[in-house]
Amino acid sequence: MMHETSLLYHHWYHTCNVTKDEYQRGPAPTEALKTLKTNSTLKTNSTLTTLDLQNNSIGANKAWVLFEALKFNSTLITLNLQNNSIGDNGAQALAEVLKTNLTLTTLDLHLNLIRDTGALALAEALKTNSILTTLNLNRNSIWIKGFLALSEVFKTNLTLTALNLKGEEINDIIARVLFESLKTMTTLVLGCKLIEDDGLQALYQALKTNSSLVTLSLQSNSINNNGAHAIADTLKTNTNLTTLYLQNNLIGSHGARALAEALKTNATLTTLDLWNNSTGDNGAQALAEALKTNRTLTTLDLWGGSMGFVGAQALAEALKTNSTLTTLHLGSNSVGDKGAQTLAEALKTNSILTTLDLWGNSIGDNRVLTLSEVLKTNSTLTSLYLQSNSIASNGALALSEALKTN
Repeated sequence: MMHETSLLYHHWYHTCNVTKDEYQRGPAPTEALKTLKTNSTLKTNSTLTTLDLQNNSIGANKAWVLFEALKFNSTLITLNLQNNSIGDNGAQALAEVLKTNLTLTTLDLHLNLIRDTGALALAEALKTNSILTTLNLNRNSIWIKGFLALSEVFKTNLTLTALNLKGEEINDIIARVLFESLKTMTTLVLGCKLIEDDGLQALYQALKTNSSLVTLSLQSNSINNNGAHAIADTLKTNTNLTTLYLQNNLIGSHGARALAEALKTNATLTTLDLWNNSTGDNGAQALAEALKTNRTLTTLDLWGGSMGFVGAQALAEALKTNSTLTTLHLGSNSVGDKGAQTLAEALKTNSILTTLDLWGNSIGDNRVLTLSEVLKTNSTLTSLYLQSNSIASNGALALSEALKTN
């Protein structure tokens, strides 16, 4: 299972039900305020490029101290204010800074109680700002007026390339306007069951002609087999998308087969994440068949995909000839000893795969012995995940012996 660390993908990457109270607090609020009291140094500091103040209790009344300093600072490029309750007032003050600041490229405002008023102010600032490239508005309370204002800006702003709106409720009207405005956006994060079906259809239509988006995350949007078919259709014509996250949806074997068919002709997608979908053995077989001819996919995530030996066997056969896949996540399935055996056999000849995730697959000592033998000669696998299996002392000993020569 992949764990992104960038602004757009936090440690709770696969989690939607996160509330403000569930965040682990950072420094005590008093410490945060002490930091803000010394922020006059930012006016003259010539070295600081990143400032992370996430999970404090700064609030709007104290945030202005920081924002005033940013009007004069000429080095800061990344500012993380995640979970600080700056609200609309804070967003308005920050928007004034963005109108003149010439260095800030990355801004994280995740979970800050920003509503339409704050979004309108930020949108107005982005009309003239030509520096900011990444904006995270995840889990605020922006609604129609705010989204429409931001959508208008996206039509003309040529520098903002990454936008995170995960956790924001997007209806079909907002979706149509928003997706049609994404002319230069390269990264878009949406999710947590807040995009209505009509909104998803609007997105699929926009993707058919969009020439900028390269990374799209649609985590936890209740996308079913019909949705997967629609996405597959876009992949047949879209020539820009390289990374597609579809974790924790309702995609079954039929949807997986549609995506697999698209992979046979798609020549740009490098990452397909189907974490926690019910793709099953049939879906895994279809994807394995696609891997025999696909020459671009480097990462495939089928973690928690209700797959057993049959699916593992099909993927193992694909690994014998595939020349591009470097990362394969099969954690929390039912691969078992037989499935592990077939994967081990594939690793004897595969010289491409660097990461194999077999977390929680009921693999015992005997098959770990087989994997250990393979590790003695395989010179490309760098990461092997075997947590939560049935490995005892003999398996651990075999792995330690393999590491002496690997």
